[in-house]
Parts: sequence; structure tokens; C-alpha cells
Amino acid sequence: MYEHLQTIKQRYGIIGNDPALNRALDKALRVAPTDITVLITGESGVGKEHIPKIIHQHSHRKHGPYFAVNCGAIPEGTIDSELFGHEKGSFTGASSTRKGYFEVADGGTLFLDEVGELPLTTQVRLLRVLENGEFLKVGSSKVQKTDVRIVAATNKNLLKLIEDGKFREDLFYRLNTVEISLPPLRERKGDIHLLFRKFAADFAQRYGRPAVRLTPDAVAVLESYDWPGNIRQLRNVVEEISVMEEERMIDAATLKNYLPDYQKHFPSVIPTETANFDYNKDREIIYKLIFDLKKELDYLKDKVEHQKPVLYLQEKNQGYKTVKHTEEGVEIILPVKNVGNEPVSGEEMVPLTTQEEESLSLQDRERELIKKALEKHHGKRKKAAQELGISERTLYRKIKLYGLD
Repeated sequence: MYEHLQTIKQRYGIIGNDPALNRALDKALRVAPTDITVLITGESGVGKEHIPKIIHQHSHRKHGPYFAVNCGAIPEGTIDSELFGHEKGSFTGASSTRKGYFEVADGGTLFLDEVGELPLTTQVRLLRVLENGEFLKVGSSKVQKTDVRIVAATNKNLLKLIEDGKFREDLFYRLNTVEISLPPLRERKGDIHLLFRKFAADFAQRYGRPAVRLTPDAVAVLESYDWPGNIRQLRNVVEEISVMEEERMIDAATLKNYLPDYQKHFPSVIPTETANFDYNKDREIIYKLIFDLKKELDYLKDKVEHQKPVLYLQEKNQGYKTVKHTEEGVEIILPVKNVGNEPVSGEEMVPLTTQEEESLSLQDRERELIKKALEKHHGKRKKAAQELGISERTLYRKIKLYGLD
């Protein structure tokens, strides 16, 4: 199976060996021979457009037509006409009868990209096609049949759109017979440098210049960046560097100049106004830190209230201090010289020591909680993250920050 996946990657120009990526490709190959409707999910720029091509080429429809339609790029007023066609005179400007994608793709595959952008009226028409293969042209009352396999994709949370009344629940379950999810680039750390080198080689050939390369510190920056635009953004960055930089060896400082909002998308322990991280990710662990601090402060307060008052009289350069108990219940600590290491009669000799004040910072408490959770679960990050109430990604970031590898 691994060799087959590598062949598929080479055929479609897919770079990377991330397990989540391999699972998505394997799932596409398994579902391809059927006519099951597939929903592809993932952020913008992760390469969702490859999956429907793989499904089509490995299905019994591979000799039929294949069309990709970006639903978000078609105006709402014309989307029904584009998908289902229209009759002559059905609206202003309809000077002739026109076939829609569902008619011309008969016997093949239709890829509906950004399906979450479809207006509700069009969703009703699409649901009818999925249920019984029937549709109506705009301005016509004649029912037509089509045999089209639907593969849809979205970068939106369709369940949230359903809650907001912007997407039909019945359509969601018709589309989501099989879901294939593609991971964002930031979760494919091992693939980022591979993609960089592939794009660098491509642009070197295009522009007739040596390929740009990265120093080790630049590779670290490349893999630590959040890549909000995913593979599409990485490709654009490599192209810009290939054109603009005369030096072919790129260091970390130079690379940062091509990463928009570098500090914003670089991991940080506590979100700030400049970092702009989602506070919800760390909320639970912050709550635990606050509760633990409160318990410790209450404990210290109780100890102070029940202890005898202590009077400290200190001098410099004293090797020992004495502790005297008085009838008034006050402890007086006086410095004395250590003469022949002989204790003063009636007094307890105590070495002078300097105790560091216990740190109560959030960072120290957070590090300690993470360390204990990892030790408890023998280094298993998934279980440790669940106990701490944070995501694995957040835990990984904090482990790196605190040096708990």
C-alpha cells in the first residue's frame, strides 16, 4: 500500500509523508470505485483539489467528464443557471437555452468546491439531485435526469453554518456520507522543508537560477511558523524569495522578512496583544493555575496567623545565629560569633542560611503542572493533554518552550 501511495503522490504532485495525509489518500483510493458522495474538509490552501481528481481517475467514471466548480466564485444570481442550466427567456439576458454542469457532467464526476457558500435555494436543488438524480433548468418545468458523482469540499464548519441557519442539515448528511479531512500544514512539521525544497527546485528551473536553500536556523523558523495560508502560502513565499534574493543560502533573519506577522504566528507561552493567540486554548490550564495559587496563598496565610511573632536582629558577616525563647512568647533571633564552634549556654545554635522566596509565577506553576502530567502518563502527550484540559498542539508548544522534551 505504501508503494502505491508513493506512486499516487508522484502522479499528482503531492509532497509529504505525514500519517494524516497518507490516511486521507488511502481513504480516497478506497472510496473511488464506488459512487458514494464524498465531503472533503480542511483549511484553505491544504490541497483539497487533488482528492476529487484521484477519486475520479480511480473510478469506473474515469473516461467520463470531470468538472470542478468553485461555488464561492459564482454570483448568487447566476449559480442556479451555472449548475442546472436555463431556458431561453427565463431571465433578462437569457438569449438562448444553456446546459448546466449537472447536464454536461452526466456519466462523470462533479467537484463542488466551497460548497458551504451555496445559497439556501440552490441547496434545495442540490439535495434533490443527490436524492434521485433529478433537476430542473431555470425557467423550465421539465424534470431531467443525470448520473453524476458528487465530490464536495469546504473550508468552513458546516455544523456551525447549520446552527446559524445558513446550511441545510439534510444536505449536510447527504454530502457527508464519507468525509476525508486534510491536515493543515502546521500539523505536518516533517513535510514543510520537503515542500520548500520542491518549490525551490521548481522556481529555479522556471527562472533559470540556482535553487534557494536554508541554513539550519532558517529551517527551524520555517517549521515553527504557523502557516495560516498553508501550502499555497508556502509556495508563494518560496517564489518571492527565489526572485528577490541574490544570495542563494537563506538564513533565519532573511526568511523572517518573508513571513507575514511572524511574531503573531510563532508559538508563545502566553497570548499577548502582539501574539494574538486564541485564549480559549489555554483557558482551562490558566484556571487550574489560579485555583492552585489561591490554595497555596490560603495555606500561607493560615500558617502566618498561627505562628508566634518573630523579631529579627541581623548583622553582617555573622556565621551563626541564636534562637532565644522569652516569657512573652516572642522569639528573638540574635547574631553571635562562632568562637571555637562552642554553642552559647542555654541557646540553640542555628546556621545562617538564605532561603529563596518560593516562586508563585504562572509560568513556573504551569511548567510544574505539565511536568507532573507527563510523568503521571509516562510521557504520553495525548493523555497528558486530556488531563490538563488543553489540545495536544498547545501541550507540544509548551513542552518545547519549557524544555520538557
